[in-house]
Amino acid sequence: MRRRDQRLMMIAAAGAVLVGAITLTFVGLRDSVTFFVAPSELSERAQPGQRVRLGGLVVEGTVRRADDGANMFTITDGATAVEVRYEGILPDLFREGQGVVAEGTWSPGQPFEAERVLAKHDETYMPREVAEALKERGEWKGDTPQ
Repeated sequence: MRRRDQRLMMIAAAGAVLVGAITLTFVGLRDSVTFFVAPSELSERAQPGQRVRLGGLVVEGTVRRADDGANMFTITDGATAVEVRYEGILPDLFREGQGVVAEGTWSPGQPFEAERVLAKHDETYMPREVAEALKERGEWKGDTPQ
């Protein structure tokens, strides 16, 4: 085999290894990617059982404890409200009327099953996606999001 042919074989082998590594990376990341949706977009953009981040404002008077000990509350973006069920301890900064992001899965006719709930950390912070969704609906009452 000539030296040129050996070089071509090495380049082809390296290319095949690179393509394999890229494919494995994307297959591994596919399951860990979570998309952000507002309550009014949930049924349009999220497939049942798909992991998503649901963001909006906690509706006043909706936070309660279910019979099985789970926390129940409603998130809204001003147009649509979605009931959320969360088994766990809510963050200290979780309050009614404030921005929140719940990460979990959704099935039609069922409450959103949150596995993690994130609350804003101070008076000025709101997740960019939540602020943009509220601005689109005309519900934004704060300064520009950070």
